Amino acid sequence: MNGGEIIGLIGMLLLVSSWVPQTLETIRTRKCPLNMGFIVIYVTAATLLTIYSYLIGDWIFFTLNFLSAFQSAINLVVKLTEKKG
Repeated sequence: MNGGEIIGLIGMLLLVSSWVPQTLETIRTRKCPLNMGFIVIYVTAATLLTIYSYLIGDWIFFTLNFLSAFQSAINLVVKLTEKKG
């Protein structure tokens, strides 16, 4: 692993871990305080970047985007199913 990959790996771990507290809170409370538009755009973008990173063979970028898409998709599902009021 070269220096660039190590920097990428650290960045990936930090970025993915930033979603963990929000996702855990969403699962625990069954409520998602995030804006619906933001979540939809984020899930779409992360999914497209996951596909792109797979096609170019970048495993760090692939893992980052896959985990980001997965965690934000959890928030999206909860947002779509949460009851109003």
